[in-house]
Amino acid sequence: MPSWQSEAVATMYRAWTEELNNPDPSRQEPRETNDHWGDLTAEPREVDYLEREIDGAAVLWVEPRNARKDDVLLYIHGGGFVGGSLYTHRKLVGHLAKTAGIRALLVSYPHTPEHQHPAQLTATSAAYEWLLDGGVEAQHVVFGADSAAATLALATALRARDDRRAMPAAIYLISPWVDMTVSNASYELNAGRDAYFYQDVVKGLAAMYLGSTDPRDPLASPAFADLAGLPPTYIQVGGDETLLDDARNLALRAEQAGVQVALDVFPGQQHTFQMAAGRAPEADDAIRRFAAWVEPLLPAAPGIEIPR
Repeated sequence: MPSWQSEAVATMYRAWTEELNNPDPSRQEPRETNDHWGDLTAEPREVDYLEREIDGAAVLWVEPRNARKDDVLLYIHGGGFVGGSLYTHRKLVGHLAKTAGIRALLVSYPHTPEHQHPAQLTATSAAYEWLLDGGVEAQHVVFGADSAAATLALATALRARDDRRAMPAAIYLISPWVDMTVSNASYELNAGRDAYFYQDVVKGLAAMYLGSTDPRDPLASPAFADLAGLPPTYIQVGGDETLLDDARNLALRAEQAGVQVALDVFPGQQHTFQMAAGRAPEADDAIRRFAAWVEPLLPAAPGIEIPR
């Protein structure tokens, strides 16, 4: 049975649903009020943050005091392509980095509806190139992402593969949304349990992201990509999500393509329940599982001067 602490995630999503169905014109637009998404997360201790820019795009270094200097979690925040920010996800990434004992670079990208695919992929690919060009070896980089940003993490890796650039050591995906056709059976099967991500809502987000792009374009919708050659991939998803089949189908396709893949389904949990890190035992358990999974995939090496 889900803990009472994890229920805060569902409560927040129900408030989003209420706001969507009964908008208050006197309030700020939802993507601004959704900055409170980060309120779910407890403040991690002994973690420092440093803001800077890469080619004009804001990024945030997340540096636990116990972190190895070699390894970097390149993390892309979720938010349906329309919201989310460095600040909604700062604390979550702090917990991930601290538990794994590595640094993290949290990156941003242009939002919809002002910017459509491939503007987001261009930004995330540039962040990866910046790390590599700065001397960080790909074998010491882990891609992390949640929700819509899972599409960007996978597409960034696929573009690097196709351009014959070095691949990251691993990919970690939380509640991945990777199928822009928005047609999987779990949208109906979990409609009564998911607190926000109803099929019509997700279709609207997909339309803003895609513009004129085919929803089966492999870089816009990695559910339809050839995943061969991707690094080991770990997927976590809540059992009550409408996006459950996105995670399951992705894991199956990755396995069929020869990718080393692991899938954890957390019963009774909502979309991106890890946002309750430091408060909900399910979130902390998921983060510990990530740390245990990624540790053997990162080779020991002398300290590398990471560009800052």
